[in-house]
Amino acid sequence: MSKISAFIRKSWFFVLIVVIIVIFVYERTIALLITLVLIFAFIISFIPSLSFKKRLIKLMNKYKKIEDLTVSRKIRRPLPIVQNYMYKLSKRQKRRKWLIVYLNKRYIFYNKKTIQEFLKLYGYGFHEKEILENLRANVNLKTRAEIKAIRDTLVKNKRILKNQPQELIEEVNLQKSIEI
Repeated sequence: MSKISAFIRKSWFFVLIVVIIVIFVYERTIALLITLVLIFAFIISFIPSLSFKKRLIKLMNKYKKIEDLTVSRKIRRPLPIVQNYMYKLSKRQKRRKWLIVYLNKRYIFYNKKTIQEFLKLYGYGFHEKEILENLRANVNLKTRAEIKAIRDTLVKNKRILKNQPQELIEEVNLQKSIEI
């Protein structure tokens, strides 16, 4: 009996379609009514998740840096749910101004201003240690691993190039030599 119930739990949608088709063969109006009600219920079930995602992004944008555990406490939701949403957001952050990084089994959110400051320092050719020293005070970065994770995530999302700072330094030096 447990195998049957496990099968039904895994494939309830297909079982439901088969039941609607069987009902449709005998009574079309009832099958259409059941289908419309189920479609409406399915659409309604997605509305809370959409509003939660917007609320989550709005809350995280208030902070320069915020970890998933802090977000979980602030919105009073279980940590796995918050991590799941942050994971989904991190997979679709290519054109976003903010950044979500996965480091030490935690998701860390950095807002637009933090990323702009990082990009400015990275563009000047600063290394991890120098970037950390500059951002430590106002963003509360703790380790060079965070800087490396931010850089790697930006590279992965094609928002910066791996060897971009050298190119910018050479470009600035070239412009200075032209001015002289």
